[in-house]
Parts: sequence; structure tokens; C-alpha cells
Amino acid sequence: TEAEKKGVGAKKKPPPAISDTMQKYKATLPLTRIYITMIGVVTLMGLVLGEELAQGVLALDPIRVMYGLELWRPFTAACFLGPPSIGWLMSAYYLFEYGSSLERAYGTAQHLVFLIWQIVLLTVLSAFFGQPFFAQPVITAMLHVLSRSMPKQKVKWLIFNVPYWSLPYGLMASDVLQAQSPMAALPHIMGILTGHFYFFYKFIWPKMGGEDWLTAPDFLSQWLDPNARSDSKKSVNAALKARKKGKGRKLGGK
Repeated sequence: TEAEKKGVGAKKKPPPAISDTMQKYKATLPLTRIYITMIGVVTLMGLVLGEELAQGVLALDPIRVMYGLELWRPFTAACFLGPPSIGWLMSAYYLFEYGSSLERAYGTAQHLVFLIWQIVLLTVLSAFFGQPFFAQPVITAMLHVLSRSMPKQKVKWLIFNVPYWSLPYGLMASDVLQAQSPMAALPHIMGILTGHFYFFYKFIWPKMGGEDWLTAPDFLSQWLDPNARSDSKKSVNAALKARKKGKGRKLGGK
């Protein structure tokens, strides 16, 4: 019968939960999606290799990077959050939230510049402090830049409403209390330092008359953010048209 033919030829639909997850994954901004994917791949490699071998292959080793040309190590060090756990899920969620917010606010090209500088700076700091992985400092750096962009905005942390600028320090304090060791603060301190380096030279230094040397190159913006340029052109053209019609506002006017 026709119903039987439809049943035989019909493809099985994936479960709704998997389908929704895949749709959300595809809808994620491109650079954040790549970062999350790399974290999943590196985590899987860690499970396959085992803890000891994963440390030997994935961890940051400055000597092997410089003399052995094992250039993947800074990238795997930035993507390893440890074995799957509740803490792993929370860190991955924070990375997704803060990374998406930064990429949405400043564009994919500028977010790539941010990540490159974080990897460079955190590679140096991690080598100095003997830290094998620095995914957590990257997350803290993302949060620090966001919090400095809106420092006085109230956000909820646990049961308290706190200023946004204090959130990185609140998360650092909670990690120290959970670990019962002051060394748990080190990854957060590293992320705050590298995040503030980026924020200062990107947003504060130019206002003081300095050069904005952290801006994404034009070719990178054209490649990764082609719509941003056309949208800005449209807004400029619309403003010019309104100005010609006498609808524009005078400088300093209300």
C-alpha cells in the first residue's frame, strides 16, 4: 500500500533533543563554535590517551615548543578543561556564554585578535608559573573584558546582586574556597592580567591619545565580518541622506 511505501522510504528523524542541540550548535557564532569544537576534540583525546599521556602530549612545554617545534601545544593548552565533570560543564558553558557575548559585541575578526593575544600572553605567563594548561584563564580574561565594558551593571552571583566588574573576583574567591587552596586563584589572576592588558590597549589607551594597535586588520574584517562593513555603510548613507533632508542633528544638539 501507499502507507507502507512511505514507511519503507521514509528517513528516521533524529530525537528532538539531538536535533535542537545541533541547531543551537550551527547557530553559534563561528569562532565560538570552533573553540567549543576544539575543546570537545581535546577532551576526547585526553580520555583516549589517559591522564599521564595526555599531560605529555597536550600540555604546554616551552622547551618542546621552542626546540622540538611542537607548535600545537599552546593551542591544546588553551582548549583542555580536564576530564568531563560538573566543573568541566560549567567551564564550557562560561566559555560559550562569554565568548559568544564578546564575538557578538565586537565581531568575529576582533574576537580572533583577542584570542590570539590571550594565547600568546598566557603561554608566556603559564611557562613562567609552571601551568600546563590555561583554558580557565582564557575564560576569566573573557569575563574581565566584558565586566570592564559595563562595570556598574548589576549581575546576579549566587544569591547576591553585584557590580559586573567584581564578578571575576567573586568567581576566583569561590574557586579558592572550593579547592581550599590559595593556588586556585592563580589561573584567575593570570586571566585578569591578560584580559586587562587587552582591554587597556584596545579601549583605554586610544582615548589617552595612543594608537589602537589591537584593531583587526582590514583583510581579516572583510573575510570574517563581510556584513559588518555593508551594515556600517548603510547606516552612514542613511545618516547622510537624513542630513541632506534637514533631519540630521547638529553636533552637540539634543
